[in-house]
Amino acid sequence: MAKAQSPFLIVNPKSYLYGKESLELAKAADQVAKDTGLQIYFTCPYADIRMIKENTTDIIVCAQSMDPLVPGRGMGHVLPESLKEAGAEALFLNHAENPKTVSDLYATIKRAKELDMITVVCADSVVEAKAVACMDPDIVLAEPTDLIGTGQVADDSYTIETVKALNAINPNVLVMIASGVSTAEDCYNVVKLGADGTGATSGILNAPSPAQRVREMAEAIVKANNEK
Repeated sequence: MAKAQSPFLIVNPKSYLYGKESLELAKAADQVAKDTGLQIYFTCPYADIRMIKENTTDIIVCAQSMDPLVPGRGMGHVLPESLKEAGAEALFLNHAENPKTVSDLYATIKRAKELDMITVVCADSVVEAKAVACMDPDIVLAEPTDLIGTGQVADDSYTIETVKALNAINPNVLVMIASGVSTAEDCYNVVKLGADGTGATSGILNAPSPAQRVREMAEAIVKANNEK
């Protein structure tokens, strides 16, 4: 079973890609993971999880969310066991586009642990990130919500202070900084400043070649990590 490792890259097409287009980028990311040895997560719509898992070997297939229910009642909710069975090894939680209550978030992290699934939990401030770290997820994505999709990266001091604060709260949690990250240089900088990993949506999908952008980002992260 996959375990969260530092460094890492999350390729997050959200719902901009689905079906064949999603699979095409997933295969490209899979090849990059093979070539670089970097841990790469690939998020996709629920309906594409099994297809992508069955056609890749090195990426970690990541669901976009999950609910804390158990098999039985729960019509319309996302059953953890169904995601696991389909091939998801990780999941995003509490993204700005799909936030959870505190109690629901904690319960979902607990269910993920029961199934050995990696949790990537979003927080929109350092204060919220500290609270999330206390819930013991695998990765905390600390990103100012107002920077998502803007191409404007949080300043260096935000990355340095966030990493320091979260390491003090829970040294077992990996720290991801991603808001506004759109280039290989951005990836290099946040990892060099202390983040365990990063990721992107628009920075990848809007590139002339999304597959090439994934490769550039992965190589930059590996380079930054080696220079720490």
